[in-house]
Amino acid sequence: MGMVGTHAQQNISGYVSDGKVPIPGASIIVKGTSLGTATDFDGNFSLANIAPNDVLVISSIGFIAQEIQVGNTSYFEIVLKEDTELLDEVVLVGYTTQRKADLSGAVATVDVEQLERTRVPNVSQALQGQVAGVQVTASTGAPGEPVEIRIRGEGTIGNNDPLYVVDGIPSRDIAFLNQGDIKSITVLKDAAAAAIYGSRASGGVVLITTKQGAKGKMSFNIDYFNGFNKAVNLPKMLNSEQYINTLETAWDNTYTGDNPYTADRGRSDFADTDWLDELFETGRTQNLQLTTSGGNEKLQYLMSLGYYGQDGIVVYDNDTYDRINYRTNISADLNDRLKVGTNMQLSYDKRALVASKGESLIRYALLRAPVIPVYKNSNDPTYSERDPFTDLPFYTETGYDVGLQRSMYELVGNPIARAYFTDNTEKIYRTFGNVFGEYRFLKDKNLTFRTNVGIDLAFFHNKVFNENYGDDDGGGNALDAGLGRQNRPNSLNESRGEAFTLTVNNTLNYKTLLNEKHSLSALVGMEYITNYTSSIGASRARFPYTDDEFRYLDYGGTELDLWNSGSASEWSLFSYFGSASYSYDNKYMLTANLRADASSRFADDNQWGYFPSVSAGWQVSEETFLAEVDWLSNLKLRASWGILGNQEIDNYTYLTLISQENGIVRTNRFGNPDLKWESSEQVNIGLDAGFLKNTLNFTVEYFNKNTSDILLPISLPSVVGNVEPTILNAGEVRNKGFEFSVNYQNSERSFKYGINANLATLDNEVQKLHPNLPNIVGEVSRTTVGQPLNAYYGYQVEGIYQNQAEIDQHLRGTNNPSVKPGDIRFKDFNGDGVISADNDRGFIGSPIPEVTFGLSFNSSYNGWDFSFLFQGVEGVDRYNDGKKIVDFDTRPFNFTEAILGAWNGENTSNSIPRVAFEDNGSSKISSIFVEDASYIRLKNIELGYTLKDIKGINGLRLYLSGQNLWTLTDYTGLDPETTDLVDKGTYPSSAAVLFGINAKF
Repeated sequence: MGMVGTHAQQNISGYVSDGKVPIPGASIIVKGTSLGTATDFDGNFSLANIAPNDVLVISSIGFIAQEIQVGNTSYFEIVLKEDTELLDEVVLVGYTTQRKADLSGAVATVDVEQLERTRVPNVSQALQGQVAGVQVTASTGAPGEPVEIRIRGEGTIGNNDPLYVVDGIPSRDIAFLNQGDIKSITVLKDAAAAAIYGSRASGGVVLITTKQGAKGKMSFNIDYFNGFNKAVNLPKMLNSEQYINTLETAWDNTYTGDNPYTADRGRSDFADTDWLDELFETGRTQNLQLTTSGGNEKLQYLMSLGYYGQDGIVVYDNDTYDRINYRTNISADLNDRLKVGTNMQLSYDKRALVASKGESLIRYALLRAPVIPVYKNSNDPTYSERDPFTDLPFYTETGYDVGLQRSMYELVGNPIARAYFTDNTEKIYRTFGNVFGEYRFLKDKNLTFRTNVGIDLAFFHNKVFNENYGDDDGGGNALDAGLGRQNRPNSLNESRGEAFTLTVNNTLNYKTLLNEKHSLSALVGMEYITNYTSSIGASRARFPYTDDEFRYLDYGGTELDLWNSGSASEWSLFSYFGSASYSYDNKYMLTANLRADASSRFADDNQWGYFPSVSAGWQVSEETFLAEVDWLSNLKLRASWGILGNQEIDNYTYLTLISQENGIVRTNRFGNPDLKWESSEQVNIGLDAGFLKNTLNFTVEYFNKNTSDILLPISLPSVVGNVEPTILNAGEVRNKGFEFSVNYQNSERSFKYGINANLATLDNEVQKLHPNLPNIVGEVSRTTVGQPLNAYYGYQVEGIYQNQAEIDQHLRGTNNPSVKPGDIRFKDFNGDGVISADNDRGFIGSPIPEVTFGLSFNSSYNGWDFSFLFQGVEGVDRYNDGKKIVDFDTRPFNFTEAILGAWNGENTSNSIPRVAFEDNGSSKISSIFVEDASYIRLKNIELGYTLKDIKGINGLRLYLSGQNLWTLTDYTGLDPETTDLVDKGTYPSSAAVLFGINAKF
């Protein structure tokens, strides 16, 4: 520590650092008082009205506190020293913490400061590209959509989601969390790290702690950003002239005689509509986070209020997401042994949903013909102000085109009208939090008892009004004559529900250091979790009035289409667990865990499951034979083994289901009292290395994870009757791979920067299924032994038939083949001259990535900071059904510009078949629609500047942030980043540009 200045003054200021970089948020308190402040982003502080005999106490997490007499000094340069022991204990590994030096399992901590710069609505999305072996994918790009996390791959045919633990309370969902409230995130990847959570940990565990108050003067933080979102990388669709030309060719390739599309050229009612351009608009995103915290030696508090709002990129603002969070965290040291506290959050989520995948708005926009306008002509007798949109293609004086004329142009709905009339709202009110107490026993306070009670209470409300619109096509019930064909008749569906989970856990934790070499910690505990979920729903149809004020059940029809339902379910889990860790001389580490779980989801004889693990580590760099190797700062070898469980199945699956109708009792499903846990056995070997005083760090892991006793639905023989499949333990899946992480930090000069990179490989293979279920067949996929889960299955495309002679030679075993030159040619695997489903189909792709990776960079210089994050996957396929129905279908949908390169004569194309109104081979599930969905994406880029010396403000940072601004991929769909096996036209991830401000007071 150095002191500058010799004259006593009432106002003092200073700078706090670790000798290299400033320490923001360090606490400066006048000893014996509540007067104090905190350092700003650059480590600066100031205090007024300070007497010469006052003593300053300077502290920060991870550093040894200092006390300084003020005297006559007005400016202080303070250097805090790292508290090595404290730094080693900041890693959360379950129900307790563990020194970093003693870790022997696969545990990854996330840089929350860099995480905050991703500016995403869901905390899960912020993990993309941050941790090796962790794949994060949003199901679609629509606001508020669920996010899928996979830790070391797909291990089961059922639920693969990880377990989230927030402030000690388990949850299967963290969408309700505010990103600005997160203090730390730890990912437990292997069985040794996660086994303490036993039956719920087979998908991995994500531990989250929220921010807490700190000792010192009350501080206030404001973080706000606002910006816009745009759809990018959209396919180029045909304009009207290109569309008519293509349909004209398709007719000539199929039929003889007069071409109706030639006759239709120049129609006065033709438009030239770009339906994707009409569907997508500029979206808006904004976020506001207000946080205040402070405290003294006895009591610390934090309160935050957050709002996140996003208006999506589809027209008419019916795709929105709004979330309001309020959080309060309070902890109090009642004496030097007893501590109590609470962490509580209230949240409100509201989503306006549009169809974002499957039969989505986007699919309609891809298919709708460009010759059809968005709006009707006001002279159209069916035009109305309530419904001005086109529906059936064209109107004539004698009515809508009929017969051939009606089928000449596609009949899918108008996506703009569908967006306008969509009224689907989902609301969730949630209370999540806990209260806890800790008491330290023994003279040295090394034995700690902690009790923790948590609640997760959610109320759900979903309301969908299906308004009637469109043109009358003469169909439907006679009661609805004259109504439009869309949502005929109108209807309201409404449901409400609640889910309540209570968690109680008690732990006894002992830590001690013997003879300065033997470090020992032990934990025992119990946990009880119970859940109750119920829901009720109803619907009515034929509402005479459709204004918002009348969209309630009482205003619907009362004679027909009345429906109601209600159900409830519950489950519980009771557990004992224990853990012990031993370290000798900071060189050799050993950790063992055991958890026993009893779940109500299994029959009495199989409720208990036991989940052990053991791990060991060797700190090679502490050995004397490496003492003189200056460039090697750290070298550790780790190995672990353990078993995890999975209880994520439906309630009451082991029971027989019966029903009664007209006095007759029938069996709907035969139960299985022998049903038991799925279990995952995992081996992990790791190496950690640090170089050049740990400025360069490297980690490599190898893992082999086998999941057995996977639950499979087995159908019984028809002689048993028409019953649902019975669930049996039968399957087995293996995942194995390598994970690499490298980190470099340069903080020696005024330009400071850091680079983080990670890469993981994954080999997924089904090892076993039941003899009565050799294949699990999906729409375009098949799960079978020796292949990845849900591997794509179909015909292998070899090219395009160029002439009749090629057809005759290739299909020599087929009598009178119907194919023509220009059709798709499929591989004849057995060479019999016949393309058959039995002999010529095979596996044509995998939806599970072989490689995932991320690369991030952060830097700072003279108040400026700059960062970016790239993320991507490699070796993954996606079935592009949008491509199939747009460019290869036999109906008159629109096409992308790729169709302009279709086969139109010998040797004109060997990749795109002829356009036709008959099957050209595209009706078959084949490799022509399975595309490489590998990609690399610039997930985030941010430039910021911190203003200094602003009176009354500890720090003011302005920043410009971009999200998803650049993507490199060969995938021709709208977005390679999707969770669906079949991409039928998915709401794409949007690019965003955001401007923000962060102020600390």
